[in-house]
Amino acid sequence: MNKFNKHHLMDVKEVCEYVKIKHKLFKPEEELFCEEIGDGNINYIFKVTSMQSGKSVVIKQADKFLRSSGRPLDLNRNRIEAEVLQLQRKYAKPFVPEVYSYDDVMCAMVMEDISAYHNLRDELFNGEIYQHFPLQIAQFLAACLLNTSDLVMPRDEKKYLMQKYVNVELCDISEDLVFTEPYNNYRHRNVVPSAMQEFVEHNLYQNELLIGEAAKLRDRFMNVSQALIHGDLHTGSIFVNQAGLKVIDPEFAFYGPMGYDIGNVIGNLVFPLVVRKKCNEQSNKFIEWLVLCISQVYDLVKAELSSRYDKLVTLDLYHNEKFKRDKMNEIMADSIGYAGTEIIRRSIGDTKVRELYTIKNTDQLVDVEKTLIIIGSNLIMNRFKIQDGKALIENIMSQL
Repeated sequence: MNKFNKHHLMDVKEVCEYVKIKHKLFKPEEELFCEEIGDGNINYIFKVTSMQSGKSVVIKQADKFLRSSGRPLDLNRNRIEAEVLQLQRKYAKPFVPEVYSYDDVMCAMVMEDISAYHNLRDELFNGEIYQHFPLQIAQFLAACLLNTSDLVMPRDEKKYLMQKYVNVELCDISEDLVFTEPYNNYRHRNVVPSAMQEFVEHNLYQNELLIGEAAKLRDRFMNVSQALIHGDLHTGSIFVNQAGLKVIDPEFAFYGPMGYDIGNVIGNLVFPLVVRKKCNEQSNKFIEWLVLCISQVYDLVKAELSSRYDKLVTLDLYHNEKFKRDKMNEIMADSIGYAGTEIIRRSIGDTKVRELYTIKNTDQLVDVEKTLIIIGSNLIMNRFKIQDGKALIENIMSQL
C-alpha cells in the first residue's frame, strides 16, 4: 500500500520519497537533499534539491493542529492557498510563484522555489532599499483585486468563487485578533507592558469613538465581499530581490473588502519607519526611502486601480464618473482604516512583528508601541479625510 494514500506529517526523508512517487518531479535514481525551511505555526515547509541537476522545489504541508498550542485546524486551508495562488498567478504572473500540483490526501502543495528572493520584513529590518517595490506591489494588488471583483469578473463566476472560498476558520481568527481583542481584551491574550496598561485602557479599551469606527471596519471585513483578497498580506508574505517580488501564503484568502489587503501592506511598512525613527536615527537614507515608499504605495495603488478600471470594466453603468470616483474613494478609505487596525493589533496583540519583539529596552518599546497605537488610531479616525500619499505620510509623521 502506498503510504501517501493517507494523511500524516512527513519528515525530510519521506518528503524525498513523496516528490518522486506521488508527483514524479525527479527521476527515481536522482539523489535528493531535503531540509525544513519554515518555522511557521500552522504549516510545514520543505525544500527538495536534486544533487545532480540542482533543480529544486518547495513542499508545503498542512497539519491538523497548531504547532504551538495543539489547536485543531481545518486541513482545507492548504487547498484554498494552492488554488488562490494559481488564480493570482493568472492575473499577476510576475509576482506569484508557480504551483506545480496539490495533493488533497496529504494536504501538500508543490510549488516553485523562490530562494532567489528574500523576506521583505527581514530586508526592511536590515535597512535594505527596494526602489521597485511600490510600483510592483501596486500592480499586484490592482490586478488581483479588480479581476476577482464583479466590476470585471462575470457575476456567476464571482458568486461561485465566493462560495468556494468561504474561509470560516481563518476569518474567525482575523475577526478576533484584528478587530475585537485590541479593543476588548475578553480572551486576555493581549501583550501589554505594565507601563502601558493605563495608556491602553484609555486609548483603546475605553475609547468609544475609536471602538465605534473599528466596529464599522470589522463589519465591512465580514460583510463586504468585493474581491478575492489575500487576507494576510504583511511584509512577511512578500519576498523581494532587486529585480522583482513574489507574494505567498494566501491561506487566509476569502471574498472581502479590497482595502484590507492594501491597508495591510501600508500598515506593515509603518513598523520599520517608527522603530527606525525612535531607536536608530542614523539610518537617514533608509528612512527617507521608507517615507517615500509609503506615500508611493498609496498613490500608485490608487493610480493602478483607476487605470485598470478604465481598461477592464465593461459595464456601461460602472463607467459613470461619480460611481467610479466614489468606488475608488471607498476602497482607499478602507485601505487607510485597515492600515490602522493592522498597526494596533500588531502593537498589543499576541502576534507581534519582528520590529517590535526585538526591542530589548523596555522604555523604548513602550515609546514605540504608544506611538504606533496613536498612529493607528489616527488613521482609523481620519480615513475619509486622507486622499493621497502626501496626506497619509504627513498624518503618520506628525506623531514622530
